[in-house]
Amino acid sequence: MGADAVFRVEGLRKSFGQNEVLGGISVELHAGEVTVLMGANGAGKSTLVKIVSGVYERGAGTMRLAGQAFDPKSPAEAIRAGVVTVHQNINDGVVADLDVATNLTLDRLSGKGASLLFKPAAIRAEARAVADRMGLAIDLRARVSDLSLADRQMVAIARAMAHQPKVLILDEPTSSLSSAEADRLFALIDRLRGQGVAILYISHRMSDIRRLADRIVSMRDGIISGTFDRNPLDYEGAVNAMLGRKIHLDRVVARNSARAVFTADGLQLAQGARPISITLGAGEVVAITGLVGVGKTALAETLFGVRRPLAGTMHMDGKPYTPGSAREAIAAGVFLVAKDRAMSGIVGGFNIERNISLPFLKRMSGLSVMKKRAERAAARRQIDELGIVCRSEKDELSALSGGNQQKVMVARWMSQASRLFILDEPFQGVDISARRDIAAKLRASADGRATLLFVTELDEALETADRILVMSEHTIVGEHRNVDIDLDRLLAQVAGGPLHSAA
Repeated sequence: MGADAVFRVEGLRKSFGQNEVLGGISVELHAGEVTVLMGANGAGKSTLVKIVSGVYERGAGTMRLAGQAFDPKSPAEAIRAGVVTVHQNINDGVVADLDVATNLTLDRLSGKGASLLFKPAAIRAEARAVADRMGLAIDLRARVSDLSLADRQMVAIARAMAHQPKVLILDEPTSSLSSAEADRLFALIDRLRGQGVAILYISHRMSDIRRLADRIVSMRDGIISGTFDRNPLDYEGAVNAMLGRKIHLDRVVARNSARAVFTADGLQLAQGARPISITLGAGEVVAITGLVGVGKTALAETLFGVRRPLAGTMHMDGKPYTPGSAREAIAAGVFLVAKDRAMSGIVGGFNIERNISLPFLKRMSGLSVMKKRAERAAARRQIDELGIVCRSEKDELSALSGGNQQKVMVARWMSQASRLFILDEPFQGVDISARRDIAAKLRASADGRATLLFVTELDEALETADRILVMSEHTIVGEHRNVDIDLDRLLAQVAGGPLHSAA
């Protein structure tokens, strides 16, 4: 490791019980450089940041800041030493009930040596100086809770700048910012880089990474899987190291569909994003892949009526489709297996039978009396077809393994006929056997509907889909029929390379 590192971590380990989350992390940050940290969900990025920022205690290993031992026992101690973190959760960086000026000077007001006298004029003057350095054009008297999400994010970042840190950690800082606001942030980062601040920038947005990175560090499964610091930076190699992909070429036999079930025209998911136009055919399984944070879940929720697009139209079987809620989407035959099964209606205390029938109780009721036979038959059929490992349909869901719980979530939405079946990361947290069971069932039952998968792992798309679309920056940047795919080209699109036509 270089001798000029401002901040150095060596052999850092952290376990929670028997689960080792960090397995010997070594990384260094240099003055005047932006080091980008990339890693999929569960790679250990958040744990690393929480140790560095004093939220968690380290298990083993050492940290050194400007040549001195660094082992903060609290976030306040880390800040005093010169390590400041702006967390992805904006509420961690602002006090919503206070005005902007107070937020920007709050740490000075509450820190050592703070005056006991409240001096509004002095507070506003100091806040204005911080805001000017940041290029923050916001009314300092405005209450933070009244600001837009983007402006609250900018206030959180400006508050961090007031500490004049040696090391600045930014966790997905542009996730809520418009292009213009992101450009202001980038300009500030350039100034801080020129002032010798060492910056750790956590992001999956390739436009951010290409704009800012001096070095890229990839994490996977609690270890550093690659470091890239030679010019030109190897963006594709960094993504490869992050995903750790060894793509198994157990390809499907791609099918064509002549009859459109669903179309979207000019769908805009975020400010500044290029519109999306897609057609999904009957009997077709389409996968949309891309890094975390590129807009996959936003698109899934838009199709399911949970959020509204900024522009564009949707049609189902040739008729306008404008769902105002998940209930309306379900009534139109659009079902969604959500990304987070714990937050998507799964009930651990209910048995398998009731979890499967839960969204369809009205359909399965007659004269307000549940048709028990229909409910039980549907559950047993799904247990058999998906290979759910259980004693019977009366087992509580909480007694099942994670993979079998996921199968129940898929079974719930496959127990009734749909026109558009959407699955957001359906293979997350399941082993390869469960994954292939689910994929086989999806393909075997695909006739009569369109099936849309959102997946991060490329092998999941290759093993399941007839077509693969690549998403980046909330738009579609590539389309491939799953026949003799050029994997290097596909990976380049995932990594945020130039737009390509369909393969």
